[in-house]
Amino acid sequence: MSAEGQGRSHWFDDEAGPVVRPYAMTRGRTTSAAQHRLDLIAVVVAESQADDPEADSTLSPEHVDIVDLCRDAPQSVAELSAELDLPIGVVRVLIGDLVDGEFVHVNRPVPPAELVDESILRDVINGLRAL
Repeated sequence: MSAEGQGRSHWFDDEAGPVVRPYAMTRGRTTSAAQHRLDLIAVVVAESQADDPEADSTLSPEHVDIVDLCRDAPQSVAELSAELDLPIGVVRVLIGDLVDGEFVHVNRPVPPAELVDESILRDVINGLRAL
């Protein structure tokens, strides 16, 4: 096989088409500018008053896809990664860009340390029943 043929097979998958490396989608970045911490279960919600992402020439097709998916229904970071068939790290960077551009916002889950202890709730219910 010639060097040219080897190069083509390295960057082209017959079933999937041309291969785009994840770092190309994020322009080499591994974090977004504002360093948003996104858990896998953090929920991404499209901003209702946001401009049309397709009109913004700085956004990639993947950015637009994320906004479109979140307009249909809020999506977790893990769901977006699975739906777009992209690595979690890439999706986190893209979501960070969209948060910075005010196209989406992220609802983070309540940390376990801040959750109310179930035994306290049972004690309150039992106390109310005793009244």
